[in-house]
Amino acid sequence: MIARGARTGEDADDLYVEEALALVNAPHHGRRPGHGGTPPGPGAASPGPGAASPGPGGPAGPASSGTGRGGPGAAWSGTGEDTAPHRATPWHRARDLASRAARTAARRAAAPVPLEAALGLVLAEPLDALTDLPSFDTSAMDGWAVSGPGPWDVRESGALAGGALPEPLTDGEAAPIATGARLPQETTAVLRTEHGRTDPQGRLHATREMGHGQDIRPRAQECRSGDQLLPAGVLVTPAVLGLAAAAGYDALTVVPRPRVDVLVLGDELLAAGLPREGRIRDALGPMLPSWLRALGAQTGAVRRIGDDAKALHQAVTRSQADLIVTTGGTAAGPVDHVQPVLRRIGAELLVHGVAVRPGHPMLLARVGEGRHLVGLPGNPLAAVSGLITLAEPLLRALSARPSPEPYALPLREAVRGHPHDTRLVPVALRGDHAVPLRYQGPAMLRGIAAADALAVVPPSGAGVGQETELLDLPWAAAGIGVCFT
Repeated sequence: MIARGARTGEDADDLYVEEALALVNAPHHGRRPGHGGTPPGPGAASPGPGAASPGPGGPAGPASSGTGRGGPGAAWSGTGEDTAPHRATPWHRARDLASRAARTAARRAAAPVPLEAALGLVLAEPLDALTDLPSFDTSAMDGWAVSGPGPWDVRESGALAGGALPEPLTDGEAAPIATGARLPQETTAVLRTEHGRTDPQGRLHATREMGHGQDIRPRAQECRSGDQLLPAGVLVTPAVLGLAAAAGYDALTVVPRPRVDVLVLGDELLAAGLPREGRIRDALGPMLPSWLRALGAQTGAVRRIGDDAKALHQAVTRSQADLIVTTGGTAAGPVDHVQPVLRRIGAELLVHGVAVRPGHPMLLARVGEGRHLVGLPGNPLAAVSGLITLAEPLLRALSARPSPEPYALPLREAVRGHPHDTRLVPVALRGDHAVPLRYQGPAMLRGIAAADALAVVPPSGAGVGQETELLDLPWAAAGIGVCFT
């Protein structure tokens, strides 16, 4: 195996694949707990992203369960040791399990919130019009309200938006009017300012043909009181806020944001300053809250736990959040405390390792009634993979957000596959192609910081021009001002 530092000028993708190939080609192809199960032998087919995965009713045994030990919902071993070998959950299957786990959890009750607080949430009730729109006959243009055929005598008093109802017009009479103003009774049309002229006698003439009812917005043109404007389940966008306000709403009944606590683990992490003395800056603490808010969550302050099993246990057991997100400590090293803490509290293991690179040591557990924990790997890009794989579908279901339509674009460059896992590769979108970005190593954020999406690359890899499934990053799909609410 070639050391990473020896080839810093080359694509990290190649280094990562070489490491995986070295593992597969090593003598005695034994299974390494937590690292994807038995590598496929000669001629064995590796499941791609679209391959069927065994469900709860599939073949028995931990190797086919897709969740580690004992299938979906398996409890931790009563021995306190997690020594049974397991096969990591296929990537698409893991996302489905996370979504289904959230759908079975009891959601917090919907509640009305002021319009200014509803952006980015989901309507829990249909949006029904509280009034006719418009609620009175109104002018669609600046000009003159006219009655009957021209030419017209123009009265001095006009109508302004928000003003009193003007006196009725008589046949052959016109009155100045502003856009949005109420129409005088007996108005037959509105003559635009640019389409009228006055003669020396002060009479108004139309400079082009005008039809009956022209440039009038009649009452209830858009809707009548009680009409359904939008169904429940619609995402509240700026346009929805405008429609709600126009329809008479001061508040909207919405699905509340799921609450998320973020626990950053690791004694080696610094909260400020330059890396020093073998310690590194915490990249996930600043990144995760904003990313989780972009996924529709409500986050509190980040808690830095360090490598302290007691502090982690207290933080998990005292949390009342819908979702706890931890960073690091998901493996089985001497200071990896996530799994022992979950076993101690009797958590229900739903996903234990995912067949995806980077990020395969991630996990999902149910820690209480309607409450879950997503354990992210400590490497930054691997943690992003865990967010996309487990946290995103779970939060989407909790907040009742609609799933985006899947789409694919051809790749401008080939991407090598992992021997048996799905790969998530940062890409930039350029016209009708996706361009794979460099700096794809598990500890790197340089690639994802420049990315618009992640390409879902099957174990077989993807060639130049091959259509590849893409996952938009939240800010690329919605815009920072909309998604970070």
